[in-house]
Amino acid sequence: MKTFLNALLFCLIMVPATLLAQTTVSGTVTDKADAMPLPGVNIIVKGTSRGTATDFDGKFSLEVNQGETIVVSYLGYTSQEIVYNGQSTLDVVLQEDAAQLDEVVLIGYGSTTKQDATGAVEKVGDEEFNRGAIVAPQQLIAGKAAGVRVTTGGGAAGEGGEIRIRGGASLGGDFGGTNDPLIVVDGLPIDQRGGAQGITNALNAVNPADIEDFVVLKDASATAIYGSRASNGVILITTKKGRANSPFKVEYGLQASVRNVANTVDVLSASQYRALASDPRFDTSSLGNASTDWQDEIYSTGVGMIHNITVSKGYENFNFRVNLNHSSQEGPLDGLFERSGINMAFVHRFLDNDLKLTLTSNLTSSESDFANDGAIGSAVRFDPTLPVFDENGDYTQYPLNPNAPINPLWFLDPANDNDRQTVKRAITNFNVDYRFWFLKDLRFNLNAGIDYAENDGHRFEAARPNIANGVPLSEVSSGLNRNTLLDFYLNYKTDIESINTNIDITAGHSFQEFYIEGFFDRTSNASISQTDINRNALESYFARASFDIADKYLISASYRRDGSSRFNENNRWGNFPGVSVGWKISNEAFMEDSFFSNLKLRAGWGVTGQQEIGENYGFLGIYTPSRNDAANIQFGYQLSNGQIDLSQPIFLQTLRPEGFDENIKWEETDQYNVALDFGFFNNRLNGTIDAYYRETKDLLSRIPTAAGSNLEDLLITNVGEVTSRGLELSLNGVIFQKEDFGWDANVNVSFQEQEITSLSLNNDPNYFVLTGGISGGVGNNIQILREGFDPTTFFVFRQVYDDNGNPIEGSYVDVNGDNQITEADRQPYKKATPDAFIGFTNNFRYKSFDLNFTFRGSFGNYVYNNSASANGNITAVVNQAGYQANAHSSFLDTGFQNQNLFSDYYIERADFVRLDNISLGYTLPFEKMTLRASLTATNVFVITEYDGLDPEIGNGIENNFYPRTRDIVLGLNFTF
Repeated sequence: MKTFLNALLFCLIMVPATLLAQTTVSGTVTDKADAMPLPGVNIIVKGTSRGTATDFDGKFSLEVNQGETIVVSYLGYTSQEIVYNGQSTLDVVLQEDAAQLDEVVLIGYGSTTKQDATGAVEKVGDEEFNRGAIVAPQQLIAGKAAGVRVTTGGGAAGEGGEIRIRGGASLGGDFGGTNDPLIVVDGLPIDQRGGAQGITNALNAVNPADIEDFVVLKDASATAIYGSRASNGVILITTKKGRANSPFKVEYGLQASVRNVANTVDVLSASQYRALASDPRFDTSSLGNASTDWQDEIYSTGVGMIHNITVSKGYENFNFRVNLNHSSQEGPLDGLFERSGINMAFVHRFLDNDLKLTLTSNLTSSESDFANDGAIGSAVRFDPTLPVFDENGDYTQYPLNPNAPINPLWFLDPANDNDRQTVKRAITNFNVDYRFWFLKDLRFNLNAGIDYAENDGHRFEAARPNIANGVPLSEVSSGLNRNTLLDFYLNYKTDIESINTNIDITAGHSFQEFYIEGFFDRTSNASISQTDINRNALESYFARASFDIADKYLISASYRRDGSSRFNENNRWGNFPGVSVGWKISNEAFMEDSFFSNLKLRAGWGVTGQQEIGENYGFLGIYTPSRNDAANIQFGYQLSNGQIDLSQPIFLQTLRPEGFDENIKWEETDQYNVALDFGFFNNRLNGTIDAYYRETKDLLSRIPTAAGSNLEDLLITNVGEVTSRGLELSLNGVIFQKEDFGWDANVNVSFQEQEITSLSLNNDPNYFVLTGGISGGVGNNIQILREGFDPTTFFVFRQVYDDNGNPIEGSYVDVNGDNQITEADRQPYKKATPDAFIGFTNNFRYKSFDLNFTFRGSFGNYVYNNSASANGNITAVVNQAGYQANAHSSFLDTGFQNQNLFSDYYIERADFVRLDNISLGYTLPFEKMTLRASLTATNVFVITEYDGLDPEIGNGIENNFYPRTRDIVLGLNFTF
């Protein structure tokens, strides 16, 4: 009894002592990425039920005892455990967990998680984007995703980029359907023909700073839900919308840039040009006394500025984000692109979050002042010994000759050339997402969107100074593009415990209409005035069912039925199924102690289509009326005062029939995909190996027709097949993840191969079509479409070389052995598309510093150096009527007297490795503001053996190419 009383007395003494030892700690939880407070973070004392959550400002207070462990956790972030040692305040910085497998990714008409995805789906988020003064959204993901190749078109202001997913499934170019992917912005598919008239980039209306992420759907099992437009892949763009329960935030971003061309065409200098005087045909009397680098004269430093002001706020049931932005970018060849916009996103939740309404609207006004790139060709050809201005202060010109180059500075003078386009565009989308009260697993989703654009343009060009009695050119244009969408679907998602299966079923309907109206009026010696209307519609039914059995076995099947007004009733509807399976091997019992944190095998098959045939109604017989006096028939003369007036002829309007194929139908692509996803060390090291095989049949192609068989020499019809195959590897690693230092990296490698397996209607293996127009003659082509070869294959004579390895002019291999060199000796040789391309990105952080850089590389691709083949000879200088032009410097190596346009000497290997982007930043957190300063350089250097302007040419033909720029960007970002 005494012992019990002593123990009771001890406890009564210790209880208040324990309570007195418990203290209150307070602090703030912030996001490592932007130093912004995180609301709703769970903070619990480990092993107890004591806990709290942060408020809207990220603040918390908690009673805790000495030595206890505080656990700080938040969805999507790496949890932290902190031992309490008497601190009065506790400020915690959380970092996004790169090893999360439950990250949500969009798929067509729905979403899934990374671990449940069975198709080839890749997400590139805001934190992974390329940095710098980026105007074209495509540039954000260059080098970031396996199987995705982004090629910028050049250095012009506002220039976009060509996106190719797995190389494209069609022929492309002038003789085939488009290879561009379908792009969907916040649920609205953009018109694949370009989005709006008068712009160089369909995505220029989207502000890169407003993009949350890109999701790339690469294989047919993932893209089949988009049916007739998905053969070349699908890109889903999601814009930023703010977050619920987030504090009021104001952000201001400023990016100031300077840009210069990274390289110029190698031509003869003034001293090298004068050295040609030893040639008896060279007219020394035409030489001037100057030493003018014409390319240096036309290119200048372009200045750019990007402003972004963003306000956002999140409540429990409502959040919004509004961005005001202005971008201006000068091209080094003169020219200017300006874009002003307001982007708004509003999300409201009703009925205990069962009803969610989302409105996004992107309103922009962009103005392009296009520089006349004719100045580039003139700068390459103009005599380097002539001054810019003559003794009268006028631009120095050659004697009158319509074939002579014009002083390149003449093109850049606003008094002589002015080309402006203004585009006002609105992309607005309204989404309703409703969870039924009587069945919480059933949702109804409705999406209504419109992409509306109006354009006005004016172009003036003074009379050409090389033409006697020249006539000035004046053009005005206007038009509108309207793309409207209404789709809805029902989604049922539930867990059936009795069979241990999660099911996700979707079914819906979509209708989309495209309307283009354009007006064009030209005043010159061949006046034209015309109005065109272009309209087509697409109606679709779609469904998908996905099953996750025992969190191990995945099955997904989709189906879409598309009807297009572009085809006749017999071919109007197309069916596009897709199916994929997955096995989460790492979830099997036998893998419980494995060193894999993720291991999934998946495979898929699907059918997709192509309907971008360049015309709306290729199956109809269309008659084009004659306009003005063109193609009219003179019927007689008018009477004036009872007399025939010969000055007033009477014309009758004619109707000109166009060629058509009434049986034209969908281009159809079958694709197979097999892949392995893997992860180690809690998925901090993870990657994917994807292999695919794709076959496209009934190619939409423009082919020559037999004489008398149709109304045109070239006709769009279905002909031929193309197959492609490839292997893609990606590896992501969080190499270090400490409080003061972090390092993560990504490398992706893509191998690809494409081949035409059939091209003619009668299966003639020797049939071919020449393509790839070049300069140096009228109607010359350097590429070939032919069975057994890549669609970008070159078509050349095989050059003969002497014992010293120098090319022998005009000497080619007699391939067929008939002792003469004829067209029959031209052979398919090399190609413009790469065998492989890579992207390599590294991100470092040390305390408040961050550094990231991206390399891109391409291997196995070739470029035809048309600048050298057309002008790298003495004839290009002296064999001109009444003037002498400059030559390409390759003449100094070859000594060629004449053009050798079709020699394989000019097919040059164009492998390259490019440091595409490097950025250094420093973040300064203040009490009520965060400042981040950054310095970024783009296109820093290129390692290549290619002798020409740039090894990365989209069609593989270098001629009059606008050089890419090297940009230096200073960025300042303020967050309040």
